Amino acid sequence: MGQSVVKYLASGKEWEIKKLGNMLLGEYTHTLDDKKRLMLPKKFKDSLGKKLVITRGLDNCLFLYSEKEWAEIAKRLKELSFAQSDTRGFTRFMFSGAVEVSLDSTGRILVPGHLKKFATLKTKVVLAGVADRVEIWDEKRWSTYQAQIEEQGNALAEKLGEIGVL
Repeated sequence: MGQSVVKYLASGKEWEIKKLGNMLLGEYTHTLDDKKRLMLPKKFKDSLGKKLVITRGLDNCLFLYSEKEWAEIAKRLKELSFAQSDTRGFTRFMFSGAVEVSLDSTGRILVPGHLKKFATLKTKVVLAGVADRVEIWDEKRWSTYQAQIEEQGNALAEKLGEIGVL
């Protein structure tokens, strides 16, 4: 993915934001088949490449990263101090659940059983592009989460405004 870096000051802090050429955007509903295979939308396949990493995500969804993006995440996690309990726990959470997967000839990935169970994935799933990753949600759980976030939209915008993001 092509990228450029933008730096700016906000609330006395310097922020660095990567602008991604092929940012992952959008929301797609797909079916998880009986063999735990999931078809990726063409736009996501084109942006992510053939080798991917899938792991536990936050809010009980799954995170799907390109091999390159996962290397960046892994680098940052490895730089955290293992002396702190919370960083050890989060690093374990991300790495121990991670699995390298590849797109098959028809553009599907295999969702490992432990991750399917973690995210309580049923047959219908939502793939949501979130800038540098794809989140994989059970369709009903996504609907519930989305409704909650939409209700909090104004409050979230105010918080981001306070730190200079919006």
